[in-house]
Amino acid sequence: MELWQQMVRDSVHTVDQLVNRFKIDRQVAESLNEFFQVRINPYYLSLIRYPGDPIWLQCVPDIQELQDLDAAEDPLMEDAMSPVPNITHRYPDRALFLTTSQCGLYCRFCTRKRKVGDSEKISMKGLEAAFNYLETHTEIRDVILSGGDPLMLTDVMLEKILKRLRQIPHIEIIRLGTKMPCVLPQRITPKLVEMLKKYHPIYINTHFNHPWEITPESSKACQMLADAGCPVGNQMVLMKDVNDDPVIVKELMQKLLKIRVRPYYMYMADETKGANHFRTSIAKGLEIIDKLRGWTSGLAIPHFVIDAPGGGGKIPILPNYVLHYDDEKIVLRNYKNKVYTYNNGSQTTKAKKAAVKNNGNGNGNGNGKSKRGAITRKVVLPELTEADLN
Repeated sequence: MELWQQMVRDSVHTVDQLVNRFKIDRQVAESLNEFFQVRINPYYLSLIRYPGDPIWLQCVPDIQELQDLDAAEDPLMEDAMSPVPNITHRYPDRALFLTTSQCGLYCRFCTRKRKVGDSEKISMKGLEAAFNYLETHTEIRDVILSGGDPLMLTDVMLEKILKRLRQIPHIEIIRLGTKMPCVLPQRITPKLVEMLKKYHPIYINTHFNHPWEITPESSKACQMLADAGCPVGNQMVLMKDVNDDPVIVKELMQKLLKIRVRPYYMYMADETKGANHFRTSIAKGLEIIDKLRGWTSGLAIPHFVIDAPGGGGKIPILPNYVLHYDDEKIVLRNYKNKVYTYNNGSQTTKAKKAAVKNNGNGNGNGNGKSKRGAITRKVVLPELTEADLN
């Protein structure tokens, strides 16, 4: 048995452990564990500095989960977009491939808790149907392995899946959606990364939410993956009292770059059962992005997105940098709220006005249209108020 497997086995996972370690009322602990099982491995447990800190909040169950049972179990409609077991096909050229129900840590904000931990919901029995679907849908060029966490599979099983995928000619990119570099970095071994090298291009999407998660162990894991030729990107979830602070997010993103992990997404927390107490306002997310853009490297700025309820996919949102826009110009503010005007298109404003004048003096059709017949009109976006700029 490898070290990481022993650490999974030694995880906090029983009601007695919840009562004794975290002083949770036994009846509440029983209800919480029934709602969504607990798994806190020894490594991640060691990162907790004090009760209720950002690490604690992510992994220790809370009675608030039981006060949110009317929310959606599947807010992103993954099951409705699952043509065969283990596959979600939402976007035109890529598909999500669920390979296991197990994780190295069960995050309390999980949006897939309806399936995670249940081998009947994400079963190895569905792999063949999934492979057949991927083989026959030639539009799919990008496959994301997820679950659960695909790195909960043994090296042997994971390689069987990768090898099979690499036999499908139209699949160009394989991504592993794994939290292991963050929550159980002992899983990233020399043997694993040597195996991954054989199936490039392989990209890693990992999941750090707070600077305290960047430790010597997790740094080494990410560097091993990068050294093996796997580009590593991070997907952070914005959560109340965990990372809803521009200073914390900036520190996290800068530390990620130092270990060769590229900030990729910053998600609004999903509207999912048992996790809505983590949600912040959208304004808080916009504030964070506004205080990153220009104040640190563009490499450190993730895409801020909402994964739209109902299966709409990831929709990016940005602070309003456009103060005014029309056919002639765009008026912009920068990160210091200084205002700049940029001429719209290749013609200067003066030349465009002259062209319009000529069209009205017998050199055009005289009806206020350009030579292409398009009616000239202004398009004005809402302007920011003083409060928006501060």
